[in-house]
Amino acid sequence: MMDEGMQIKGSLTLVLAKPSGEVEVVHKDNIIVNGGFDFVADAIGNSGSRPGVMGWIAVGTGTTAAASTQTALVTEIKRNASTYAHTAGTKVFTFTATYAAGDATGALTEAGVFNAASAGTMFDRVVFPVVNKGVDDSLTAVFTFTMS
Repeated sequence: MMDEGMQIKGSLTLVLAKPSGEVEVVHKDNIIVNGGFDFVADAIGNSGSRPGVMGWIAVGTGTTAAASTQTALVTEIKRNASTYAHTAGTKVFTFTATYAAGDATGALTEAGVFNAASAGTMFDRVVFPVVNKGVDDSLTAVFTFTMS
């Protein structure tokens, strides 16, 4: 019997760079939320009203556990445009956003990928241990998704 199920597994890697040269890396698996799965279905089959592409990563300070029914971050503080990357023939794609010094400063604990600069559809959400982004620090957020 052939298993033809498709899965998408996601993870987030945060790289916090301090002016001193010190680097902090946090890696955490995330969940695809219900709206994310609806997004995939509509992108593939809904020719009448395809959703806008995922192109933004939001970070926030909410600590509520990630759940499939969520449609937004709990306490979003900043959303930046992201860069999409995929190599043809592979089953991996990524979204990367950067937050320069002075941008998204605070005790960050959550993140997600969205298809709009505000509101829009949330694809996934992750809650992670506190990353204290100081005013002089820079942060790179990389969401990696693997299909199987």
